[in-house]
Amino acid sequence: MKQIALAAALAALMIGHVSAQETKFDQCVLAGRLILEAGKPSQTNQLIRIRGGKIFDIAAPSANGSCEKIQNLSNFTVLPGLIDAHVHLLSELGPDSRLKEVTVSSEDLVVEGAANARKTLLAGFTSVVDLGGEPGSIFALRDGITAGKLPGPRILAAGAAITPHGGHADIHGFRPDVMAGLDRSNTCSGADDCRRAVREMVRAGADVIKITATGGVLSNTKAGLGQQFTDPELKAIVETAHALGRKAAAHAHGKAGIDASLRAGIDSIEHGTYGDNESFKLYKANNAALSPTTLAGATVVAQADTGWLTPAQRAKALEAGPLMLDMLRRARLAGVRTIFGTDTGVSKHGENAKEFALWIEAGFTPSEAIRAATLGVAEHYGLADEIGSIAPGKAADLIAVAGDPLGDVTRLQSVAFVMKAGMVHKAP
Repeated sequence: MKQIALAAALAALMIGHVSAQETKFDQCVLAGRLILEAGKPSQTNQLIRIRGGKIFDIAAPSANGSCEKIQNLSNFTVLPGLIDAHVHLLSELGPDSRLKEVTVSSEDLVVEGAANARKTLLAGFTSVVDLGGEPGSIFALRDGITAGKLPGPRILAAGAAITPHGGHADIHGFRPDVMAGLDRSNTCSGADDCRRAVREMVRAGADVIKITATGGVLSNTKAGLGQQFTDPELKAIVETAHALGRKAAAHAHGKAGIDASLRAGIDSIEHGTYGDNESFKLYKANNAALSPTTLAGATVVAQADTGWLTPAQRAKALEAGPLMLDMLRRARLAGVRTIFGTDTGVSKHGENAKEFALWIEAGFTPSEAIRAATLGVAEHYGLADEIGSIAPGKAADLIAVAGDPLGDVTRLQSVAFVMKAGMVHKAP
């Protein structure tokens, strides 16, 4: 009997020990003001308890005795980590951009991308979608960050954009042998060949398929901004991407290319410059999203007279750039679902949050803009169970700013605290 009693006592002691362990948390964040989800009422004086990189619960501050470490943000507003649906981490537009196309190696691109990824993370963007970059380099960067070997945002990567021969994402303006050496198997002509290009990019590691449905501003060719893929090619690309479990995002400026992409079932339009009321109806009929990248439009207009854009680039920048903000205003009034994308890499890395002020100018409220940059992108890419809001079970992706971003969204340009998956990367 004594042995049974001793065993029972030991068992009770062990249960108590396990229970005590279960109440301990790796990190806790004390938030003076807390935005759990943009569009819902904020809270005050809350404790976010974190274990294993995930949010365990939101508790009263009196629960802080269970915290191994407390981040005291009682003088800040805490909100979910921001998400940018359109970046290019491997590059940044500048006077040497064309020279770098033929002098920078794939290995160099990884190094440059790592530096840009760190800037992006420290700016409060804990997740991004990279929509176009040298495949081996961006996939290596993505995987290195995922493995915890490098600091940076969570990355969904497209690799090279699928483009028609001679199209926006093809190689332009160099000797034929140089252009042949820069080929990344992302060009295609005809529906079957375009299916091949999509399959090869997925095989290489693409999380999402990016296509260039129309001409673009920064390609060095006088091809304009109109539709470049044919309707059958667009349909084949989208069908193949969906069959392989990938979303498809279409770079599209001209109306014909926007509308053709939407009819083909594209998931998002990037830029959407010449969209009109007919286009907006197609967005809604197909539940497609608009990623407006108004910061890129403002950037190319500002750079048009610097002297280092080529004549073809300058002409297209002055044509498209000034139209993008008005398009976003009209799309909002039409009820188009809009997600936050900046095309950073055209603009400077780490300045992604400048896009918010342009959305306010287009008529969005701060809450609407923040939701588009958090849960909006997360829902679009099927990641709402992991990121986009602060809730038990989700990744502990948190940022904090001084003041109230719901009153002044430009507060998000000065992020004081960044936590990604429970790891603090920046603190006041």
